Formats: sequence, structure tokens, C-alpha cells
Amino acid sequence: MTILETQDLRKYYGSGDTLVRALDGVDLTVEEGQFVSIVGTSGSGKSTLLHMLGGLDRATSGKVFIGGRDIFELGADDLTIFRRRQIGFVFQAYNLVPVLNIYENIVLPIELDGERIDRAFVDSVIETLGLESKLNNLPNQLSGGQQQRVAIARALATKPSIILADEPTGNLDSKTSQEVLSLMQLSSQKYGQTIVMITHNEEIAQLANRIIHIEDGRIVRSGEA
Repeated sequence: MTILETQDLRKYYGSGDTLVRALDGVDLTVEEGQFVSIVGTSGSGKSTLLHMLGGLDRATSGKVFIGGRDIFELGADDLTIFRRRQIGFVFQAYNLVPVLNIYENIVLPIELDGERIDRAFVDSVIETLGLESKLNNLPNQLSGGQQQRVAIARALATKPSIILADEPTGNLDSKTSQEVLSLMQLSSQKYGQTIVMITHNEEIAQLANRIIHIEDGRIVRSGEA
């Protein structure tokens, strides 16, 4: 089943001689449960695309559907709620709350939404990511790799329709990067999660089961890894 779709997605900045086509007519479909890498150099449009997919920015034109819902038809408040419930984000910078312990960071989006915590599911995610012994620690007491595991656990905990990962290993060494990506791969398989990850690293991209290459705001090729 298609979980994510874009139709003629465009994002332009400026006008006339200064017009920049960050996205220039992107048509994309992602099936439920896929782990997709979007690969491109700096300035290719991959980060802009991820921001559009996550509703963090509005397109100049075109549509983004998540679970059949056109997210750009939602008002600002409804879009915020939709993002919190349906989209998990994993960023390069972790974005953990420094005064909350690891468990509190993981369940924060659920509590912000006023939902009941599915403790059995959250505990399963914590165990899968090897964080059982770190739950009472603060983020600054963990290594970079451990903090990124927390960010992944937080993204999974709300049972979102899709997880968007923006250069999730950009601040990690190669060994830790492989460990984190393997855990993302395992989590995707174990929980049936759909993951879309952007990266500039072809080697990292190979861990996904589908690779999409983007250049100058356009998809230039797509295929199985």
C-alpha cells in the first residue's frame, strides 16, 4: 500500500534572474514498510524535499499525501497535530531535551499529544535499541551514538505512519554510523515502519532497500538497493 506520495512537487525561491528551483516537479511514491534512501550532493534539493514531506515547509505548488491525506490542505494547528501523530523525525543534531532523562525524552511526543503511553511497545523499542540501562541518564551523559538511538526510539514510540531521517549519522564516526543504521534497519523490519532517509553518502544509502537519486531538484533515477 502506498503510504507517501508527491505529485509535481515544486519549491521555488526568489524570482527572475535570482529564481532558484530547489524542487522542480518531484513525483514520488513510497510503499508501506519500505526503507528508502534519498541521495544527493549539497544543494541537490534532498533536504528541501524532506522538509516538504514532513510538512515543515510549504511547497510552491504540488501535493504531498501521507496515508492518503493531502497535508498541505491542513491548517497550521491541524498540521502540527498531524506531524506529531503521523510523522517521526530523526535529525542529525538529535534534538533531545537536555533537562529530561532518556525515558522522558522518548515518551515526550506522546505526552504532548495527551495520549496514553503503550508501555509494552515503548519497552520493546527501548530493548531493541539497547537503551535499557540508560533510561535515568540525561542526554549529555550519553555518547553521540547513544543519543541518536534515543532520537530513533522517540521517533518510533508514537507509532507514526512514516519516519523521516535527515542525515541521521552526520555527527557520528563510521563504526557508530553503521551500528545506528543497522538498528534503524532492524526497527523498520521489526515494527513495519516506513523510513525515508536523506544522505550524501552512497555507502550508507545501500543499507536501504530502495535508493532514489536527486539532482537539481529533480529525481534522476530510482531503484532497488
